[in-house]
This record gives sequence, structure tokens and C-alpha cells, in this order.
Amino acid sequence: MDEKITIIEGPPPTFETVSDGWALGLSDSPILADIAITRLRTYNGPALVERCYRAWHNMQNIYLEYRTSEGLEDSAPIVAARTLEIDEGQILLLWVRLNNNEVDLELGYDDDSGEDLNDDFGLSQ
Repeated sequence: MDEKITIIEGPPPTFETVSDGWALGLSDSPILADIAITRLRTYNGPALVERCYRAWHNMQNIYLEYRTSEGLEDSAPIVAARTLEIDEGQILLLWVRLNNNEVDLELGYDDDSGEDLNDDFGLSQ
């Protein structure tokens, strides 16, 4: 049985596609997919990273399980994990493999004055 990390509360995760050379090497798969990163707040980052390492060491997959913005359950295979300690607590960085149809393009524009111009273009959420 495959392992999973489940987001049990909060908004759906935001995925950002990654174009770093090392991350592109993680997409070695017969299925065309993009590698994306998501940042999640957690209370036990090192334990979650250890679960990932343990699954990979045992040649198992581990998945991020979450709800989409439509409220549907979805999952994505985790291909890399790291935890960071910041002033507000722990952040779990997960690199996941997403099918091309799961990646959303987010557009925005900020000028040098720091004023958010997304409102002018109807891009604010």
C-alpha cells in the first residue's frame, strides 16, 4: 500500500511549476508530467520528510492527498521533500509530479512602486 501525506484542513495547496535543472531530473517517467512545488505549514516537518525518505528507501510511492478548489479529493506523487524552520513555525516543501492538465497558470503584475496592479486587470482573487 502506498504511503500518503494528507492535508486535513486549510485551503487547497498552491502548486508552482519548477524549471530548476535538478527538479527536471525528477520527472523521469513515461507519462508527460510537470514538477511543481507546494509550501505547507506543519507542526511536524522532520517527521513528514522522514516518512517520505522511508517510503522511497522501501521502493514505495508516497502521495500528497488534498482537496481541490472544487472540493474534490485529488493526489499527486511526491518526488522530493524538505522542511524549513521560520519565525512562524515549520514549512514543508514538497515537489510533486502533476499531469499537464492539473497545472494552472497564475498571471500577475507588480510595478516597482509595490502597488499591486492585478486589480486593474481583474486578476485578483
